[in-house]
Amino acid sequence: MKYDAIVIGGSYAGMAAALQLLRARRTVLVIDAGRRRNRMATHSHGFMGQDGVDPAEIARTARAQLEAYPTLTWSDGQAVDASGGKDDFAVKTQDGEIHRARRLLLATGVSDALPDIAGLVERWGTSVFHCPYCHGYELDNGHIGVIAIGAMSIHQAQLLPEWGRVTFFLDGALELDDQAMQELMQRGVSIEPTRIACIEGHADVLLVDGRRLAFAGLFTAARNAPSTPIFEQLGCALMETPMGTQVQTDDAKETSVPGVFACGDVARMPHSISLAVGDGAWAGAQVHRSLVWPSGLDRAEASVMKG
Repeated sequence: MKYDAIVIGGSYAGMAAALQLLRARRTVLVIDAGRRRNRMATHSHGFMGQDGVDPAEIARTARAQLEAYPTLTWSDGQAVDASGGKDDFAVKTQDGEIHRARRLLLATGVSDALPDIAGLVERWGTSVFHCPYCHGYELDNGHIGVIAIGAMSIHQAQLLPEWGRVTFFLDGALELDDQAMQELMQRGVSIEPTRIACIEGHADVLLVDGRRLAFAGLFTAARNAPSTPIFEQLGCALMETPMGTQVQTDDAKETSVPGVFACGDVARMPHSISLAVGDGAWAGAQVHRSLVWPSGLDRAEASVMKG
């Protein structure tokens, strides 16, 4: 069987995209490895209508709703290879099966490269975070630590005083010039130049000089990269952003390879469930329109469609 579209990645963006195609009565295969990026978190915030809900429950509900559509096929597995071109793509899964489709939509998410600090990875998503809009409110104006990874961390440290008293750990990742130092001090940020030895307890920072500082939560920025080599296999162009590497797409979410689309964290920044869902919904509609008008819409029509 050749599907209208194969969606690789069945998390929030991928399911939002698949929903648009299913409602257009298109045949869709979703291939999902079951490794949501926020699988460590127990509550999702900032997503209207789902505030405070377990993100795993959001995903389960969404999948159940998709499965009500008869043109959906869901595969719990990992896509390991993709090849072909527009109207005839082939995707190979880890179990050796090969599936074909007219279009590919890649919603694979990203991998997070975190600072090499003992105890940090184990607390990622539970007491160490990246998004204050997702997790800042629950810290209840407590003491917040920000761990630098580079110059972009200055902006994170300047923003977080909205949610509590902030200590900015330079941790050897950058040196502050006079202007940055002054701007941070104006925001009430305390600057800690001593290197971090490890993170213990809930969110305790142990410094190399023996001091221990306790926090309601910690924030840092991860360097992101696509979580699968499939983009390179297909020849999709990548681009560098302040947060890492992402796939390059146009306004219709199509990559540099005709017939291959991408959405969610791997194709946009910044990252959150609500932004991923919106991006996926738009991408799914664009995949459908590419099936209706294979040669593309003219500029006026595309403008109307974008609304």
